[in-house]
Amino acid sequence: MLLGHYGIAFAAKRMAPRTSLGTTIFAAEFLDELWPMLLLLGIERVRIAPEAVGSLRFVYYPWSHSLAMAIVWSLLIGAAYFALRRYGRGAWIIGGAVLSHWFLDVPVHLADLPLWPGSHVFVGFGLWKSIPATIAIELAFYLGGLAIYLRTTRARDRIGTWALWTMVVVLAAFYAASLVSPPPPNVPTLAVMTLGLWLFIPWGWWIDRHREAIA
Repeated sequence: MLLGHYGIAFAAKRMAPRTSLGTTIFAAEFLDELWPMLLLLGIERVRIAPEAVGSLRFVYYPWSHSLAMAIVWSLLIGAAYFALRRYGRGAWIIGGAVLSHWFLDVPVHLADLPLWPGSHVFVGFGLWKSIPATIAIELAFYLGGLAIYLRTTRARDRIGTWALWTMVVVLAAFYAASLVSPPPPNVPTLAVMTLGLWLFIPWGWWIDRHREAIA
């Protein structure tokens, strides 16, 4: 799941209007933002497998993608947000967005998502085996969340319009490229490429600076 997580970030703005889109993007994609750093540190492992769905075999990633750690990260990030902003609703929504990542991954992943570090139970419904079904569920969450964001906010100026739609198109293009591009040559290259997800956080913050909530 990629676009679907950004759909959650867009939709979260309706439930926590005082929270920046950049923050909701950070929260909804946090598990994937953390994962490449753990790969580079050698804490988690993935194997490049051109024959596999998505060209990857997720060998070991309990600290970023187990249910137990998703809960821990959601509590820590929600608590940190509350400590910084003193916005209770925003803290709950941010924590929920972090946790939502794991549950949105379950339908698409193969049975490789652990329940906790050291767990021998792995879940995943394997929707990735069907590209049309995967695209359909990604677009449903992405476009649905975007529609909610558009009904919740309006542009203050031209930047508020074109910065948003540029990000929407770039994300869609990034996702489309991931479906048709050859697999990365090695794991470090994959990790560095995935770190690019962090760029959408300040981009989301910038967009939100040029939009306002619709009363």
